[in-house]
Amino acid sequence: MKVDLLIQDVRVYNSYFKKFIDGNVAVLDGRFLYIGKQGTETFEPGEVLAGGGRYLIPGLVDIHLHIESTMVTPETFSFALIQNGVTTIVPEPHEMANVFGIEGIKEMIRVSRDCVVDMKYAIPSSVPATSMETTGGSVEIADIDELLRSEEIICLGEIMNYVEVISDPDCKTNQILRHIRKEYPHLVIEGHVPKLLDLDLHQILFAGVDSDHTHQTPEGMEERIAAGMFLEIQEKSMTEEVMEYLIKHDVSEHFCFVTDDVMTDSLYKRGHLNHIVKKAMAMGMEPERAIYASTYTPAKRMNMHDRGAIAPGKIADFLLVSDLRELVIDQVYKNGKKAYDAKEAYVQAEQPRQFPGHFYESIQLAPLTEADFTVQADAPDNRYPCRVMLVQNGSTFTEDHRGIVEVKDGELCWQESPYGLIAVFERYGKNGNRGYGLISGDTIKRGAVATSYSHDNHNLLVVGHNPHDMMVAANEVIRNQGGFYVVENGEVIASLHLPVGGILTEEPLEKTAKEVEQLRRAMESLGYQHYNPIMSISTHSLPVSPALKITDIGLIDVNAGKVVPLLLM
Repeated sequence: MKVDLLIQDVRVYNSYFKKFIDGNVAVLDGRFLYIGKQGTETFEPGEVLAGGGRYLIPGLVDIHLHIESTMVTPETFSFALIQNGVTTIVPEPHEMANVFGIEGIKEMIRVSRDCVVDMKYAIPSSVPATSMETTGGSVEIADIDELLRSEEIICLGEIMNYVEVISDPDCKTNQILRHIRKEYPHLVIEGHVPKLLDLDLHQILFAGVDSDHTHQTPEGMEERIAAGMFLEIQEKSMTEEVMEYLIKHDVSEHFCFVTDDVMTDSLYKRGHLNHIVKKAMAMGMEPERAIYASTYTPAKRMNMHDRGAIAPGKIADFLLVSDLRELVIDQVYKNGKKAYDAKEAYVQAEQPRQFPGHFYESIQLAPLTEADFTVQADAPDNRYPCRVMLVQNGSTFTEDHRGIVEVKDGELCWQESPYGLIAVFERYGKNGNRGYGLISGDTIKRGAVATSYSHDNHNLLVVGHNPHDMMVAANEVIRNQGGFYVVENGEVIASLHLPVGGILTEEPLEKTAKEVEQLRRAMESLGYQHYNPIMSISTHSLPVSPALKITDIGLIDVNAGKVVPLLLM
């Protein structure tokens, strides 16, 4: 029998028994044909690959992530993924959708089609995430219908506005959910439900949202699994308590590992989903179960029954691994063809402009002056209690802290206070909105940081301790049509240019990774104390992530789902 490829003498991972079985593997037309003891006495292979007793495991599958979080294009992302054994992903481009609407989604899908890694897209369901922010685009029910007719879509992306789902039956998100349940009853619906328990959690499930990828606790996981919710465990949830629960309980069918957001320098240095698999094993999970949670269960969750296992008829995506617990990847095969070999040079090709011209001219905001960082206060001269966004290391959540600030001559004396200023400027040329707040905690203690990479609305976000540095940083973002700029004493000390929609770069992975690392160090040099300062600051404008956030509309009490005043009078 003729076959394209015969892999001899390998320890093959069997997903159905969750164990390795010694044997040979035959591949035909990009799919697995046979797994067993028979070899060249039965098959006439076009190519023979000596396994040498190595481990053969399915290509890794990541079903919840945002390419834009790495701030590179799909092509660059694919270049990185394949080296780390990831062969299929389900990206949700809600960052690009917030900037360009349905056009942004379609362009991300278009530029993904020629990538080595399979990219099966999720439709962003929450664009904008709330009604308390201004975005460049939106995703409506008609857009969802169009995408489902015209593009390869695998699920409805994370339902983020869980507060309104529970509290407002007629909100936009509930309208979308009712439409999906009626018109596309088999479409997978992904969720974002941090900290919800008991009745609130059950109401979310009743609405059709049956997964959660946010920060987990053993108590929360147990309630979710008991109610039929699927868990997507990202690295920040991999605490000792969570991992102990996953290891000790028979819940393999109810969770998988995902990455969600990976910064460029981390992707370049540590890897991707393979890093999480290695970490799970280092924390005591048996390799067979860690592999299951990064191949079979994610594929099953997304109804991708053609992959995630090494079995007859499945797509021949696989890794050859020489050290299982360290997950040392020697080779990666995609559709039965070698896509990566650790012993061979793997060079990223040059990328010309891949997106339409207007994607590089998305910031419609005039240069700012120092006066734009003066905060007006409609209150008599006095000292007032106020809200302060408290940044904490270990989480992208913030606290709604109480402080004291002085008002004099109708202005907030924030520079004389112990706090920094945080400001958001609407940058799409729609309404000129701007929101102001005070910030403290594990953030910068001097200088300024400005960025157009601010989840999810991607308006201009500026944090700083003096108006001049804030002006300089903000104007660099505006002048360069997007990016991250760190300023101290009027000088730019680190920068990252993001010209595609103000959120992506087309520069090579290695160059971008180095610039992101320099950006991180510069923010730390100004006093930022956080495991991921870039992600921390960029989520200050995310009004679905607890507890106090800010948009161009103003300060947002996330748990209450409403705009709240800075001064408490």
